[in-house]
Amino acid sequence: MPFCALFVCFLEANSSLCEWPSISISISCPLSADMAVDHRSLLGYEVVGLEKIPESGPALIVFYHGALPVDLYYLVSKIVLYRRRSFRIVGDRFLFQVPGLRVLLHAFGVTPGSVKLCTQHLQEGHLVCIAPGGAREALFSDDNYSLLWAKRCGFAKVALDARIPIIPMFTRNIRETLRTPTVGRTFWRWIYEKTRLPLVPIYGMFPVKMVTFIGDPVTFDDTVTPEELSEKVPSPDHLPCRWRTPRMEPLTSPSLSRLSVPSRR
Repeated sequence: MPFCALFVCFLEANSSLCEWPSISISISCPLSADMAVDHRSLLGYEVVGLEKIPESGPALIVFYHGALPVDLYYLVSKIVLYRRRSFRIVGDRFLFQVPGLRVLLHAFGVTPGSVKLCTQHLQEGHLVCIAPGGAREALFSDDNYSLLWAKRCGFAKVALDARIPIIPMFTRNIRETLRTPTVGRTFWRWIYEKTRLPLVPIYGMFPVKMVTFIGDPVTFDDTVTPEELSEKVPSPDHLPCRWRTPRMEPLTSPSLSRLSVPSRR
């Protein structure tokens, strides 16, 4: 990732190279290479259902947020390289306050993501990725992959405004790859709720196989409300994967019949 940041700075210094296709493809190549040679290659990284992401036109991808969204990095690099699609990824506002990070965020198409702005990106034909749980889910979800969405339904409002189906995404073992400590979690949660700063330490990069599942698009009619649509997304009909797997175990593709749904908090 530091290499990517330095590389983007070089590209920005050469204005002729700074358009989205050049930067995104240039970053995706080393990320894709990283997939092939890093510790995960011992067990492999797999995407199931990539064909469900359209080759053209807008789509709204809603995903579970691991401690770090490395699965999203890899998925985006695959789609950029093989589909030449452009992304807009909704990121927490604090990211834009980190010195030196804004250039890399811009290169990856990360946006603070208001409802109006996300709707505009979809109307322009981009793929938009949203993790409704955000930093709270990343830092304080548990081994059961509990969804910490609370009453957030902004992504559903975006889908309704843009009239775009929602494509759910989940990566098995993302919580086993990178972890946050359970000791002192109440204290860290109190700090986060008071400051909105992600000060919780993250550790890991454990050699477990990650499998990203792309679910069937969630369709809806004009009568559904944002709250009803948000409840419809994490359902067995649209998440064809087993949410909990034994830690550190090599994995194989699951049967679609083995389904379970994480709890909301």
